Amino acid sequence: MPPDHAIAKAVELGLDLVEISPESRPPVCRIMDYGKFKYAQKKKTAEARKHQGSMTIKEVKFRPKIEDHDFQTKVEHIKRFLSEGHKTKVTMMFRGREITHQDIARRILQRVVEDLKVSNLGTVEQMPKLEGRNMIMVVAPTLKQQTQPQQQQQQP
Repeated sequence: MPPDHAIAKAVELGLDLVEISPESRPPVCRIMDYGKFKYAQKKKTAEARKHQGSMTIKEVKFRPKIEDHDFQTKVEHIKRFLSEGHKTKVTMMFRGREITHQDIARRILQRVVEDLKVSNLGTVEQMPKLEGRNMIMVVAPTLKQQTQPQQQQQQP
């Protein structure tokens, strides 16, 4: 329909003529209440943002001279963070001359990875890498773990 007829019909109905697809030939237009359309779009984006999973990064710090019980406690914290759907940054802190024993730190971080593989909660996203006096490794939750917290939030 010609544009002037469409505009006249929109005015007659008390609505707006909105161009939906300007790139197509001929351009696609629709007669609608533009204020209501904008409101619906705003609500749709807000709803999409609400269902979007926000992932925070938690951090657990280790030392090369860590004892077994402390190690197990910290691994349990990592498992809890991963089960909640958070990425976890595992930091190995070196003090003084401890930095010369990076092999010990790598073995400890490897033990963390093995414990997480057994429980199948997370995967290594970033392998251990030395940054200054810290060795850092990032562990992300597995895909099935990421979807569970969102499902739990929707149920209540």
